[in-house]
Amino acid sequence: MSDWIEAGQKAPAFHLASDEGGKIRLSSLKGSPVVLYFYPKDDTPGCTKEACAFRDRSEEIKALGATVLGVSPDDTESHAKFRTKYELNFPLLADPDHKIAEAYGAWREKNMYGKKSMGIQRSTFVIDAEGKVAKVWKRVKVDGHDQHVIDAIKALTEA
Repeated sequence: MSDWIEAGQKAPAFHLASDEGGKIRLSSLKGSPVVLYFYPKDDTPGCTKEACAFRDRSEEIKALGATVLGVSPDDTESHAKFRTKYELNFPLLADPDHKIAEAYGAWREKNMYGKKSMGIQRSTFVIDAEGKVAKVWKRVKVDGHDQHVIDAIKALTEA
């Protein structure tokens, strides 16, 4: 289990398969903010609520020049079904070996009813146009999170 990436650090590079086909590389998005959020599993209640909140606010986020990317250990086929079912309007990236989640610190030990296991800790990273982490949420509570993310992007673009 690795340490969390903190604000001010360079965002770990990635090159992940997307549900849209092809791969997305963080370096190709340099020059504009990126909202990189890690979630445990496609089509589960909390993950669906979070994805739909980003979907519903996507015009606002795009107007601020930012790109939203969701990451989970699910494969691209699962992501494609999830994306279609909820009409998500941003890419979902597959991290089946959880290497990128580990690089960001989102792969954590979880304790559910006394049973310990490893998995994704719901977390979000706002990466600035230069590729540095500007804001980190380590234990995301879904309600209202979309607004916190938008506020962080606005703070970046107004700086």
